[in-house]
Amino acid sequence: MAITLYELVGRDDLRFSPYCWRTRFALAHKGLDFDTVPVRFADKQAIAFSGQERVPVICDGDRTVADSWSIACYLDEAYPDLPPLFASARERAMARFVNTWSDLQVNPRFILLVVRDVYDNIDERDREYFLESREKRFGTTLDALHAARDERLPEARAALDPVRAVLADQPYISGDEPGYADYILMGTCQWIRIVSPYRIVEPDDPVHEWRERMLGLFDGMAAEVAALGP
Repeated sequence: MAITLYELVGRDDLRFSPYCWRTRFALAHKGLDFDTVPVRFADKQAIAFSGQERVPVICDGDRTVADSWSIACYLDEAYPDLPPLFASARERAMARFVNTWSDLQVNPRFILLVVRDVYDNIDERDREYFLESREKRFGTTLDALHAARDERLPEARAALDPVRAVLADQPYISGDEPGYADYILMGTCQWIRIVSPYRIVEPDDPVHEWRERMLGLFDGMAAEVAALGP
């Protein structure tokens, strides 16, 4: 029986959540078949069975797991004979650091650049909820954030400097082969690529070159998704 992934959906069936993409990559890495169930921003009832209000959520038989990090850990524990997401306890600890760094330092900067683009690409039924909740969170309007994004871009790009330093010596964040640490950041890149035409990194940036390699993984799973961005 295939695993069921509950994931965020926008207009025209867009699947752009960075956290859900982390899980998509993790499932592909393990070689696991999965079906998807779309969940709108404001449709919290769709995943009420999970005991919380955020995607991704997976159902694997009678097991329900929420949160992309918890899902990755579960997949390795439940399917130890399949390719590991974490080859060792040390690699898992490193990936945990990347997960926290991305959540606290990367995504909060990049959401300020593309939040208006996200709004433009969500289901119309979610727009009132999204507008109210995000403008309350950021303390300003989405239009104001959109107008100021060129000013914020250098700081956002600088947040990726640790990745650039790593990629100077190896093709992937995880080393010679992609691992879950790569899927964490690629979730962010894929999110931006799908919802926004705004250029976050330049073509000669090592992060862009790494992203192109990531787009080609798993028979181009991420590349085949329609995107607004370069």
